[in-house]
Amino acid sequence: MMTTRSTGWTARTCPVSLAIFLLIITLHVVQSTPDFDPYKVLSVSRSASQAEIKRAYKNLAREWHPDKNKDPGAEDMFIKISKSYEILSNEERRSNFDRYGQMHENQPFGQSQHRGFRHFDHSFYFDESFFHFPRSRDFADSKYMLHHAHFNSDVLPDSYKRPYLIKVTSEWCFACIHIEPVWKEVAMELEPLGVGFGIVDLGYERRLANQLGAYQAPSIIGLVNGRVTFFHQAVVREHLRQFVEDLLPHNLVERINDKNYQAFLDSWRVENKPSLLLFDVVPVVPLLYKLTAFAFRHYIRFGYVDQGATHNTKLLQQFNINTYAPTMLLFKEDTEKPVDIIQARGMKKQLMDEFVSNNKFLQVPRLINQQLFDELCPVKQFHRRRKYCVLLITGEDEASLPGNKAFVDFATVNKKDVLRFAYVYQRQQQPLCQALLHTQAATFPQVVILERRSQAGRVLYRSVSGGWNGSEEDKYRLHEQLELLQKDPTYLSSDTTLPELNNEMAPIFIIQWMHAAYDYILQIYDGLLYSNWREMMPILSLIFSALFILFGTVIIQAFSEPSESNPHKPKPKEQNTTQTEDDASSRASTSSRPPRKDFVEVTELTDITYTSNLVKLRPGHINVVLVLTNASNNALLRKFAKEVFSFSGTQTLHFSFLNADKHRHWMPLLLHSACPAGPSESHFDDEESSDYTGHVLALNGYKKYFCLFRPVFTGDDPNDSSSDTSDCRRTSRSRSRSSSHSRSRSHSREDGAMPKRGSSRATSIEVHHKLDRLGLWMERLMEGTLPRLYVSSWPTLGEASTTFATES
Repeated sequence: MMTTRSTGWTARTCPVSLAIFLLIITLHVVQSTPDFDPYKVLSVSRSASQAEIKRAYKNLAREWHPDKNKDPGAEDMFIKISKSYEILSNEERRSNFDRYGQMHENQPFGQSQHRGFRHFDHSFYFDESFFHFPRSRDFADSKYMLHHAHFNSDVLPDSYKRPYLIKVTSEWCFACIHIEPVWKEVAMELEPLGVGFGIVDLGYERRLANQLGAYQAPSIIGLVNGRVTFFHQAVVREHLRQFVEDLLPHNLVERINDKNYQAFLDSWRVENKPSLLLFDVVPVVPLLYKLTAFAFRHYIRFGYVDQGATHNTKLLQQFNINTYAPTMLLFKEDTEKPVDIIQARGMKKQLMDEFVSNNKFLQVPRLINQQLFDELCPVKQFHRRRKYCVLLITGEDEASLPGNKAFVDFATVNKKDVLRFAYVYQRQQQPLCQALLHTQAATFPQVVILERRSQAGRVLYRSVSGGWNGSEEDKYRLHEQLELLQKDPTYLSSDTTLPELNNEMAPIFIIQWMHAAYDYILQIYDGLLYSNWREMMPILSLIFSALFILFGTVIIQAFSEPSESNPHKPKPKEQNTTQTEDDASSRASTSSRPPRKDFVEVTELTDITYTSNLVKLRPGHINVVLVLTNASNNALLRKFAKEVFSFSGTQTLHFSFLNADKHRHWMPLLLHSACPAGPSESHFDDEESSDYTGHVLALNGYKKYFCLFRPVFTGDDPNDSSSDTSDCRRTSRSRSRSSSHSRSRSHSREDGAMPKRGSSRATSIEVHHKLDRLGLWMERLMEGTLPRLYVSSWPTLGEASTTFATES
């Protein structure tokens, strides 16, 4: 009894003891595993910038690359360097590592809080001494590796002819290793059918991965028509094959039966393409046939006939189709008889591509765009490659059909390598027809033989005399002229430049917009379904921006005042030119704004704008400042703007005004501290008036000097009987200025000719005429002939009154 109990106890405790032993061994191994520190591997500090990390990675990668470094541990070191850069170059991964020691951006918070398990996580992903996992890349994958330049130059344009499957992987990705057998199996199956394959390494092609929108490995991407689509299902062969089929457009191959086959074959007139029918016993369209249809969708219309269906009996009997092997029939203008047939048990891509390439065009195709014209009638490069294009210019009405059919019959009989037959509708391609026919009356179809000489549109041509109506005589005449052309290339005597052909098959704008909107909706749905926020963020940003602008406009219009929507009518100009001082002062509060932009923009010098417009003015720039008062604000600003308007285009001139009523001590302080430029210049004397209204200063803030304009009254006062005498005096004084120096002195005397200090009889007319000579003064300013007054420092507007009071 005791033995049985002891045996039972031993059986129950042995698994527990074994589990405790394994746990101790595991913890010991985990704790003995060295930490992986990407900062130490790259030899950078934890506060290093991205530029420093990138620089260190490039230097170490160049040093430890296995192709250049023959050290046995170079490969391991290079992998560590690459993985360290992969962690530190990504801000999210770097932040996780700095906080918790985590290296995978999807690892949950707190998983590595325990010291020992954090070490285990490090050794699991990065320490090769724990698992000894082989890191050498499969040699077969090297031919699929994609680089950024190669992808944009070759793969992206080629995606408009065939779909691509791209795998995003990285060096230390165990999930990538798990899907590797399936990936190789799918590549071996689909690559012979025409599907392209590529591999992008996140560690080496970060730029390409960002362009594709791939931020984690493994990822599988489909690329068709330049559009990227992510694969989100389980990685099995059937799902990947279906994913490739779903990437292709759904209307590539049309299902054909006894009811619609005749309409399908007759559509060559509208589509301007041959028709290809594939007969097979399988109910679904083969993927190889879909891929071929996608590659040649711009040239041929593809149809599929299920031989096992009961509603295709008439079609099989009419064309005598055998059921033991797939059969392809190609039709052109003649819908009763195919022009080419191919039948084989194992349809290969090379055989199918060659069959379709040799029959891309109709017997006589219609020129519907410039690309088709370039392919049918290439530009002459060498004598042996000379091609002549026989072009029929005809109409679309029923009366032209017999002539068009006769032209097709003639082209079928006279097939030659140097001849290409085509036709155009005169109504659809009027610029081309006008360039070839010139002033000829186009009342009947015309045949033109031409040879292209340059890509710019230069051609040599000759019109066939007599026109074309499809008669035997017309055929004989055309055949005779073609024989003469082959004997004598100079037979084409006319020369012209053809315009680019109109694209008759181009969809209208609304159709293009609907297709683009449909693609965007699919991308948004895919992003919402699989929470791929990084991929859909640009689309969501665009949508929300558009909605914000739309609703913002509606809200503004809804809450705007009715008066804002109705523009104010301009007020009539005031006829009375005499205004009282009370009227001027009543508008003083509203007249401080700059004048209208019809003249020039003027800025007021205030405590805020004073430093930027004067003290810290850029070298070579001058600020022209007008001194005014509240009473003279309106009149002087208008006159000032008119006088300096012709100089406002100069980039180094700025225009401002200073209100003397607000800053009455600034002007006296500036004049008091000014020093003349030369010894002959007289300083300001006691006769200087305290009324500085109308003074203009050209201030050079960098060199600390200014030029002064003192107003001169030159207007005619109707109440003053001495105006004539004043005119004579002004004329005599103006004529007395001979040199630049004497002219400046006499001009300063003129500046003193203003109302006396105690006079209060300053009418609006006198204020208006204070700036009559400002234009001449501005010309001398631009010439550099004005005297300059230098200051040691510019007085400030806020401290001007205090400083002046102290000095006086």
